[in-house]
Amino acid sequence: MFKRISLFLATNLAVMVLLGIVLSVLQAFGVNLGDNGTLLMFAAVFGFGGAFISLMTSKWMAKRTTGAQVITQARSEGEQWLLATVKRQAEAAGIATPEVAVYDAPEINAFATGPSRNNSLVAVSTGLLRGMDRDEAEAVLAHEVSHVANGDMVTMALIQGVLNTFVIVLARVVGRVIDGYLGGSRDGAPGIGYYVIVFVLDMVFGLFASMIAMWFSRHREFRADAGAAQLAGRDKMVAALQRLSATYGASTLPKQVAAFGISGAVRHGLGRLLMSHPPLEERIEALRRLDGSVRTAL
Repeated sequence: MFKRISLFLATNLAVMVLLGIVLSVLQAFGVNLGDNGTLLMFAAVFGFGGAFISLMTSKWMAKRTTGAQVITQARSEGEQWLLATVKRQAEAAGIATPEVAVYDAPEINAFATGPSRNNSLVAVSTGLLRGMDRDEAEAVLAHEVSHVANGDMVTMALIQGVLNTFVIVLARVVGRVIDGYLGGSRDGAPGIGYYVIVFVLDMVFGLFASMIAMWFSRHREFRADAGAAQLAGRDKMVAALQRLSATYGASTLPKQVAAFGISGAVRHGLGRLLMSHPPLEERIEALRRLDGSVRTAL
């Protein structure tokens, strides 16, 4: 938990430094960011811009950070099975066939990413290929294909853009109010206290924004599990989650794609609010409560 909070604080500090530079440049060119309309426009460009740049580069970043190798031509029966399974599931889900890749990692894991439903990547770890049977691996692939079909990557980017905008605007509006109450500077410009207040509020509101984003992330996992039950069969998906429950360790996925893995770290207390995935036992129970008609693959 300390490592996550440290990373969060460091990230916000970097954002604040960059934001301060951009603000200074804009003000040097005569842009009055004291106007709420101008601030909202700037915050939206800044907030959504970062989220969509991340989305548009997600496939490239995932390949670079994990070392995932895209299968362009099957070199083994296992790779042939991977390509055929993802293609069949994509057709059933009504999307273009994603690129299929394998990356070297000891744990059982997989992820999906990409800028759109028809331009995506599904990657599995070598640990998954070694540690799961074909039925379980099929269910995991169906889970990732369901993420793509549900448009989860785009939706996450939109939510992050809204939250970024909210944090930037609210921190500065509240900062102005507090600074004005404390007196500000004599010439009417923001006092040094304003910048300190905004820095603190960026972190506080950013933490709440992360909680909202992680709530949606957990919700989309339940939806992807249900989609996998439709594509591969509920029993296979339950078996895959049970296998994960018995073998899952610390993920080696880089933070850029960790939220898109098949499972995430379990936290307790308030840490649960920052979990990207629900506990595996809750996901298994949700699958078992699905309508009894979800029994076999489509």
